[in-house]
Amino acid sequence: MRGFGYAEEMIVLDGKSLGIEDVVAVANGAERVGISAKAMERMAASRLYVEAAMGGTQPVYALNTGVGLLANIRLDESEIEQMQLNLVRSHCCGVGEPLPADVVRGMMLIRANVLAKGLSGIRPMVAERICDLLNFGITPVIPSRGSVGASGDLAPLAHMALTLIGEGFAEFEGQVLPAPECLRRAGLEPVVLAGKEGISLLNGTQAMLAIGCLCLHELEQLFTSAQTTAALSIEALRGTDAAFDPRLHAARPHLGQGLSAHHLTQLLHGSPIPRTHGEGNRIQDAYCLRCIPQVHGAVWDTLAHARHIFEIELNSATDNPLVFDGHDGSDGAILSGGNFHGAPLALALDFLAIALCQLAGISERRTERLLNPSLNEGLPAFLASKPGLESGLMMAQVTAAALVAELRVLASPASTGSIPTSGNQEDFVSMGMTSALKLEQAVALSRMVIAIELLAATRALDLRGDRSTPALEEARTRFRARIPAWQEDCVLSIWMEEASSFLKDAAFEALAVEDIAEVVR
Repeated sequence: MRGFGYAEEMIVLDGKSLGIEDVVAVANGAERVGISAKAMERMAASRLYVEAAMGGTQPVYALNTGVGLLANIRLDESEIEQMQLNLVRSHCCGVGEPLPADVVRGMMLIRANVLAKGLSGIRPMVAERICDLLNFGITPVIPSRGSVGASGDLAPLAHMALTLIGEGFAEFEGQVLPAPECLRRAGLEPVVLAGKEGISLLNGTQAMLAIGCLCLHELEQLFTSAQTTAALSIEALRGTDAAFDPRLHAARPHLGQGLSAHHLTQLLHGSPIPRTHGEGNRIQDAYCLRCIPQVHGAVWDTLAHARHIFEIELNSATDNPLVFDGHDGSDGAILSGGNFHGAPLALALDFLAIALCQLAGISERRTERLLNPSLNEGLPAFLASKPGLESGLMMAQVTAAALVAELRVLASPASTGSIPTSGNQEDFVSMGMTSALKLEQAVALSRMVIAIELLAATRALDLRGDRSTPALEEARTRFRARIPAWQEDCVLSIWMEEASSFLKDAAFEALAVEDIAEVVR
């Protein structure tokens, strides 16, 4: 039976080949999900190993013992299944507004892929049921706050598991309903957890990783928008492309710097706009124009680093303990470790927020230069049609400055602030979910700062009556189809929000040169 997405294509999970683009597609409801036959076999084999261990005499963490500081308490065999159910219920301690549906779908997909590796010791049907929820469009309601990022995102994943067992609430067909009703309407039965299955659903980094993947996807698109917007500002300010000469960047061969310079050169190639570079006191452009490749390029390198980290994590086993059933010829073992610790992600997520301060900060400086009559190469003050009678974009720059100030707060790393939990057993945690939630906010604010620059740059070119290169004229045409030119003061917040929405739609993505578009694929 076809479910929520109505897509003919299917993403097949095997625990080793999930990509960021797959996460984005499933998060947006565009793809169905299944599990490969080999992954089903691996899960079944590890499950047999777990069942044999549960019947043995040795204590095995979270199979026949308590968890955390309670790991020294041995459980009777009759208590094992009840303990797994209790784990899910007791860990549902999330608070705050629910996570967006796309984030929840992303974390469900990643969790199913983790289970498909066959190192968790769960029955294959548990992973299949997560795929069923995705395919039928049943989205658990998961509070956004309550994870310290070790032992992974416990509270968010517990709320996800709650829907699997037929408790809590979920969204289905546009309504938030009790989970049992959602399952009933979809023709699905609740999962009755067996030994090891509760803990296998809870330990892991999937909430912070889902947010990271979705933010990274937006940021890779925003990079192209920032580049295109910067090129429009260069044109409006009569800047030069001399600082983008490939010889300069070959002398300092950071990948992102070279890509940024090459992209800007292509966007500006053959511009008919006259330059003031080299005339009078203007020997060099200001840093916000001249150093775009150095700043934007460093941001790009940060995105590439985050992509590398996220792609490893997508196909990693992050629960605890892990089950090695000996199918590869090694000794079988159930090993307790710390793969659930979110440090790799927390650092990358914090790094992205810091990079956004650079991207938005230099954009705000270009906006200021476009508006300031002492710096804008003869444009009207604040780009007003009648300066004095009108204020033009004066206050839009004030908003950009306010957003950059907030971005500086959001760039303060969460990963440096461990608070011990669980009776000091979990005495150094990642705070990666906090890093992820901060990044979500930072992405939206940065996009708005660049949208304000785009409003200013296109307004400046309108006032000059200039035509630019074919690529930049295509960008202006697309933008003006959404945000028309204006002559008098107006309520700018309307156009600012629309410009930000325009950028979120990746309207400039096709203007990226091929090597920039493909370098992270």
